[in-house]
Amino acid sequence: MGQAGWKGLFQSLFDYKTEKYVVAKNKKVGLLYRLLQLSILLYLVVWVFLVKKSYQDIDTSLQSAVVTKVKGVAYTNTTALGERLWDVADYVVPSQGENVFFVVTNLIVTPNQRQGTCAEREGIPDGMCSQDSDCRAGESVIAGHGVKTGHCLRVGNLTRGTCEIFAWCPLETQSRPTEPLLKEAENFTIFIKNFIRFPKFNFSKANVGQMDNRDFLKSCRFSSKNRYCPIFRLGSVVRWAGNDFQDMALEGGVIGIHIEWNCDLDKDASECNPHYYFNRLDNKHTTSVSSGYNFRFARYYRDPDGVEFRNLMKAYGIRFDVIVNGKAGKFSIIPTVINVGSGLALMGAGAFFCDLVLIYIIKKREFYRDKKYEEVRLVGLTLMVQGGWSPA
Repeated sequence: MGQAGWKGLFQSLFDYKTEKYVVAKNKKVGLLYRLLQLSILLYLVVWVFLVKKSYQDIDTSLQSAVVTKVKGVAYTNTTALGERLWDVADYVVPSQGENVFFVVTNLIVTPNQRQGTCAEREGIPDGMCSQDSDCRAGESVIAGHGVKTGHCLRVGNLTRGTCEIFAWCPLETQSRPTEPLLKEAENFTIFIKNFIRFPKFNFSKANVGQMDNRDFLKSCRFSSKNRYCPIFRLGSVVRWAGNDFQDMALEGGVIGIHIEWNCDLDKDASECNPHYYFNRLDNKHTTSVSSGYNFRFARYYRDPDGVEFRNLMKAYGIRFDVIVNGKAGKFSIIPTVINVGSGLALMGAGAFFCDLVLIYIIKKREFYRDKKYEEVRLVGLTLMVQGGWSPA
C-alpha cells in the first residue's frame, strides 16, 4: 500500500457515516408497519409483562416441610378380631406423620399363626409336586410361603399335590374383601401443616394463618372460602379427587394432595396464598389382580408356654402423597432491560419485513428499490451518481 493509500485510510478514520432514510408514501405498507408495531407492543406489554411477568427475577428452588396428623376413631366387631376400637395408633402408617402416609380402611386377618409344617397352597407353580423328589429340602418356594421339607403331600388318590413347607401356619387367608372394615374412616380428618421458604428472596410462610382464636382449628374445615384452615375430611379429599370413598376404601388406592405456592412478592405477603388440588395417582381403571393398595404386617404374642404366635394382617387403605411446589417472582432491573431490548429488536424485525414487502412484493417494487438503493461509481475525478453527477 502506497503513501496515498495509507493517507486515505488514516483520513477515513475521521469520517462520519449516517443512514439515509426513504419515506415511502404507500398506505398499504404504512398500515402493515403500524399493525406490526402495535402487535409487537401489545405482545410486549400484555403477554411478556402483564401475563408472564418477565420483569421479575424468579425463584423456583422452593424449600418445604410437611407435617401431617390424622384424627378419628372407629368401632368394629368381627369374628377374627372381636370388638375393637381403632384409633390413630392402629390405622396410620407411619405414626409420626410425614408428607406420605397411609390410612388403613380394610383388613383381612389370619389369626394365631405359628411356625410349623403345612401344605403349600395350590396354584403356586413352584409348590406343586407328584413325588418327594420334586420338593428338594431346604429350597424356598418361589412366590410361596415357606421352605420345602422334602415331602410331597397328596390328598386321596390324586397323582399331584403340593410340597410340605416350614412356614407360619395356617397360611394366609386368601379371600378378597367384600366391604370396607373401617367405613367410619370417611369422617376422619387430616391436619396438613406446610412451611415453605424461597431462599433467593428470604421469604417464608405457612399454610396456617396467624389466628388469635385458638379454638378455630378445632372446628374449622378446609373449603374454597377457608383456605387457611388446613384440616381436611378424608371423604371430601377423595371426592375432590373424583372418587367415591367407600369404593376406594375396599381395596385401597393412592391420592395426591398438591399444594401450589405461586407468589408475586411485589405485592403484600398476604397475597401469597396456597392453592390446593387433588387427584388419584394410581390407575383405578386397571384390570390387574394387584389393583388398589395394600401391604402386610403382623402383631406378635407368646402363649403361656412361651411359644411365639402372631396375627397376620393384610391391610388395604389409602396412601396420601402431599406434593408441594411453586415459584416466587420479584422485580429486577436485569430481566426488565433484557425483555425491553428484545421488544425493540422485534420492532426492527417488523421494519425489515416491511422493507421486503416494499422492494420485492408490491407492484411498484422497482421504483421503490431504485429510491432505496443508489449505485455510486468513482470514475477519474468525477463521482458518478445514478440520476445525476457532481464534481469530485
